[in-house]
Amino acid sequence: MVFAAPKQAVARAEEVLGSAPSPLHASVAHQVIGIWQRDWGDMKLALHHLRRARDLAVRAESTDREGDALAALGVALVTAGRTRQGLDALERGVRVSSGHTRARVLFRRAYASWVLGRHRESLEDVRRAIPVLRQMDDVIWTARALTLRATVHLAVGAVERAEADFAAAESLFDTTGQEHDKADGVESRGLAAFRSGDIPAALRLFDEAGDRYAKLGTPSFMLYIRRCEVLMAAGLAPEALAEADAAIAVLDGIGGQSTLKAELLLAAARAARRAGRSAHRDRARGARGAAVRRAAAALVGRRMPGWCWSRHGSPPGAARDGWSPTRPRPPSGGRVRRAGARRPARGPDRAGPGLDGGRGAASGRRRPQSAQRSAAGADDRLGGAGAAGPGRRIAAGRAGGLPTRSGRARRPPDDAGRLGVAGPGHRTGRGAGRVGAAGQPGLRQSAPAAGVERALAGHRAVGAADPPAADPELLGDLTAFREIAARAEAARMEGRPIPALEREQRRLEREIRGRTLHIRGDAPGFGSRFDPGRLLDRLGDVLLVELAVLDGRVQVLLCGQGRVRRFEAGLLAEAETEAEHVQAGLRRLAHPGAEARLPVVEAMGCRLEELLLGPAAAHLGSGPVVVVPPGRLHRVPWALLPSLRERVLSVSPSASSWLRAHETEPPPGGRQVLVRGPGLATEGAEVSELAGRYGGSTVLEEDEARVPRVLEELDGAALAHIAAHGTFRADSPLFSSLRMADGPIVVHDFERLDRSPYRIILSCCDTARFASVGADELLGLVTALLPLGTAGVVACTAPVNDAAVVPLMLALHKGLSSGLSLAEALRDARAALPGDATHQATGWAFSAFGAA
Repeated sequence: MVFAAPKQAVARAEEVLGSAPSPLHASVAHQVIGIWQRDWGDMKLALHHLRRARDLAVRAESTDREGDALAALGVALVTAGRTRQGLDALERGVRVSSGHTRARVLFRRAYASWVLGRHRESLEDVRRAIPVLRQMDDVIWTARALTLRATVHLAVGAVERAEADFAAAESLFDTTGQEHDKADGVESRGLAAFRSGDIPAALRLFDEAGDRYAKLGTPSFMLYIRRCEVLMAAGLAPEALAEADAAIAVLDGIGGQSTLKAELLLAAARAARRAGRSAHRDRARGARGAAVRRAAAALVGRRMPGWCWSRHGSPPGAARDGWSPTRPRPPSGGRVRRAGARRPARGPDRAGPGLDGGRGAASGRRRPQSAQRSAAGADDRLGGAGAAGPGRRIAAGRAGGLPTRSGRARRPPDDAGRLGVAGPGHRTGRGAGRVGAAGQPGLRQSAPAAGVERALAGHRAVGAADPPAADPELLGDLTAFREIAARAEAARMEGRPIPALEREQRRLEREIRGRTLHIRGDAPGFGSRFDPGRLLDRLGDVLLVELAVLDGRVQVLLCGQGRVRRFEAGLLAEAETEAEHVQAGLRRLAHPGAEARLPVVEAMGCRLEELLLGPAAAHLGSGPVVVVPPGRLHRVPWALLPSLRERVLSVSPSASSWLRAHETEPPPGGRQVLVRGPGLATEGAEVSELAGRYGGSTVLEEDEARVPRVLEELDGAALAHIAAHGTFRADSPLFSSLRMADGPIVVHDFERLDRSPYRIILSCCDTARFASVGADELLGLVTALLPLGTAGVVACTAPVNDAAVVPLMLALHKGLSSGLSLAEALRDARAALPGDATHQATGWAFSAFGAA
């Protein structure tokens, strides 16, 4: 009953103990309470009750009762980090029990072996237990044994066998009332989906399992750990960090298993490092230093140093954290290799020994062995040589921090190398940040430029998800979010924030984010191999300038006229700092009275060009230019650079994204849509004039500019002009929004369109801001629109003066009416602006994205 109705089972057990029971019945009651405390409560209390259950079983002179109590106690001791005591208890339980009870004890010992990474022993015990359980018609324990065997099969990479056992177990559980076991089966199927590379399905199943656990009041901390693993594989380190922190807080509150806390602490530390959270890095050096030592002691205490270190690596900042030789220490490359040889495969963590062994060899200056072992580790993950799936691609990224061919140690050039996010075939939902880019182990100085471009072209080429129109619950959540967000914003503007509304808004955001994570991403041609030759053919007289980063320095690739040339520019860190100074200068120029700042900002533009283009600036020619920057340079106002200021200029998230936009055909009919949101200082003055210029256009303003109507008109339009206040959410970029009459229209809303407008002009602040996530992915409004059928966007990277935007927009549309592209029309519109500082800064702040 403890796994069917846990709280009622504990209540019944307490009733039994309060009624002067016999030793036999008291033993059962203490065991029930001990199991509940072991899995969902305080481990100290669990061990107390389970020891009482064992002692009472001895008093009852029932060997089968004693064996069953010893099995439960042994599992608790193993999960508490007392491995030897736990294994001894399980061994004694097998000896004293017989028949049906012995089969159940063997199942528990198999579980303990799985926890310890001893997969061969685990499979052997399950093999002995299942026939007896079936013979006794023990449906519940047979299903549990099949679930465990499936989990072990997953750990050794036998996905098909695992799926067969999961299916058999699920059909058996359906005939029982074991709700917790059913939830565990759903969680296990989610793990199988992840091992197969299906992240949306994994997250959907994990959420379903979490809902089932919540109804039972039985939190599963292994579920938290697995969700962290999936989220980090998807490049969503901040979400993984929040997941781990929430689990640690719950576990601390109940005094749960120390080994689970060790896993969660290490997961949080890895997520914090990937998320780049300085506060968590500080915690990592202090609390995490102690936590890592406790985690290491707990894990090594389980007699599994190879598993521990191959999974988690050595403690970051070990010297700073006070790591000493008297405590468990990270092993040498040789020790890791030996541990890896002893430890069977563990799915996507299987490459750990090879990669960490490679690092050990690198630290020992055995570079050939380092490269060989890292490559072997990457290839070995998820099924060995020739295996496909996310694990192998993730492993390739982990191998990044190894020496170059010149023998000089380096770290990966960007987040792609560090994170090793799955390749194009590893698709995720749109809510997962559109991750689907190849994790690149890094550029090498001797690599041909064309090969570099081929490697980088897919970094930000991501697929769109299927429109979620068929999900009524998601649509309902979006509608509720819009209303609550509008009310909360109105309350803040009136100076009376309402915490209840803000809490409800955050809850709805979590619901929406969770649902969108389940949507599978796809797009025509997504995942196909990038062809540099095809790109060079399509460029014509256009010069594509792709910026990559190698050893902290910007590398400029000039692609055009049938060839690719490479130049080395300045340091990325200096360029980022200068770009932030430029942003501050543009914000100041958006206000009157800042004329004296204009020469300063222009000088910053010259400095930025030296850092970003270097000698390549002299080789740009006179034709159109497309800039493909890395994620960390997404806020650069490229039109401010002197060599780009007076030319046809567009920006693209990736070379393949530009190619897709270039080949996108405009929709038939040429329909124009003009939208004016509320609260604009100029009241969207350009919209009225544009309505007269575009005869027959659809104009939505005041109460007509409501989200459902706006989306209906935008779907399939040839041109959309939206004048509305924009809000960028750095904490959750897919909730970046434009303010409509009935509330915000967010990125998730745009993704409901069957086809977004061919051209979109966003004449408001901060609409071209992005968050960099995963393998150099960019999340924001513009990057969400480009895969949905939009070929070109004009948007703004900085706050601008509303009044100065009006003449820029009118001049832009004048160029479009004469047949110019967005980039050509924007260049001419800048040239037509007055020469004062405010108008010049406004022109620099807007960029054309795509190829329309």
